[in-house]
Amino acid sequence: MSAVRPDKSSKSTMNNADWAARKAAAFARGQGQVASIFVDRARNAELWDIEGNRYVDLAMGIAVCNTGHSHPAVVAAVKEQIERFSHTCVMVAPYDTAVRLAEALNALAPGDSAKKTIFVTTGAEAVENAVKIARAHTGRPGVIAFNGGFHGRTLLAMGLTGKVAPYKSLFGPFPGSVFHAPFPIPFHGVSVEDSLKALNTLLKVDIAPADVAAIIVEPVQGEGGFYPAPNEFMRALRELCDAHGIVFIADEIQTGFGRTGKFFASEHAGVEPDLITTAKGIAGGYPLAAVVGKAAIMDAPLPGGLGGTYAGSPVGCAAALAVVDVIEQEGLVERAAAIGKRAKTKLQALQKLYPQVIGEVRADRGAMIAIELVKNGDAAQPDADLTKALTGLAPQKGLILLSCGVNSNVIRLLPPLTITDDTLDEGLAILADCLKALL
Repeated sequence: MSAVRPDKSSKSTMNNADWAARKAAAFARGQGQVASIFVDRARNAELWDIEGNRYVDLAMGIAVCNTGHSHPAVVAAVKEQIERFSHTCVMVAPYDTAVRLAEALNALAPGDSAKKTIFVTTGAEAVENAVKIARAHTGRPGVIAFNGGFHGRTLLAMGLTGKVAPYKSLFGPFPGSVFHAPFPIPFHGVSVEDSLKALNTLLKVDIAPADVAAIIVEPVQGEGGFYPAPNEFMRALRELCDAHGIVFIADEIQTGFGRTGKFFASEHAGVEPDLITTAKGIAGGYPLAAVVGKAAIMDAPLPGGLGGTYAGSPVGCAAALAVVDVIEQEGLVERAAAIGKRAKTKLQALQKLYPQVIGEVRADRGAMIAIELVKNGDAAQPDADLTKALTGLAPQKGLILLSCGVNSNVIRLLPPLTITDDTLDEGLAILADCLKALL
């Protein structure tokens, strides 16, 4: 029986609904979809679907296109690289772009320690390799993560993730020697003191410090709800790791590359992680991820113990070098902070209109912005239904939004760091209109 070939001739006459039907028939249901549109083109903070409708994009492919869609410098770097070669495998026949990018990341990573880098393809790979490096360095098995944290969809990364639905449902059992502690969230009554007390209890009743290879933490929780780790909490973790010889891993996959108003979010607390995982915003939309860390720790695995066929793609490395240049030349770290301040002012004004609905505005970490939706102004009454309705209505009004949170009641905003004030204001105004229409 011959294979069914895709129908190319009908593409120009297909609409969003037509493609949605074809996608439902062709894709496994587990790989879901937020907006019921199909993209034709995108530029900076705007995208257009195949029907010609325009949208303000405050999702950016989940914080991937920090430099906006199709930044000219990134496009030019990719075109130049593709014309030269697309793949040789950095572990077989390496290339200068990978070396130059590693040197740049080593220089950008916080702290004065000598640094080294490895490249992989996805954020989950970066997390898994960071744990491998920590175990090789310490000779210990245990890893401590935090409730609400998200670290990826591969098996170990799912084990580290502190949110069951939808990431862990049906997929167990998960790797052992993984433990979770509460993450400090003042809005939900969990203080830094509470979290540290629980962590110390865990080290007394579940696993000894001498058996812990690493503690992994997001400086701002992503899927968990855009909760920033208080600076004193990050410093306390650094001190705890130093006291017990534990590797401190900062998962900066969503927070890196200028997103929070620092190049790496760990800088807000003035701490130097032992290892940093990064992906998403690193390459302007091209698949690339990395682990950057202290050279003495990074060199623990034996040659050949780390890698991957597509690790350090030459196209991704070329794009990432352009991204680093754009962030510096256009002052995007500072721009992220300005975006956060502008959004905070407007969202707090919206909160005053709907104090029983918007429980908290979180916009103190640059362009990583969130509002938490509740019932009756009560943090203990998350409004997941309103959140789902809002993300569903927004595309109909010309806005792309994402939700997150353990209780699925947080709207997260991830504008590109290149967004204009006018476009940002437009997106926030649509958000306000959608909320008004639903209340």
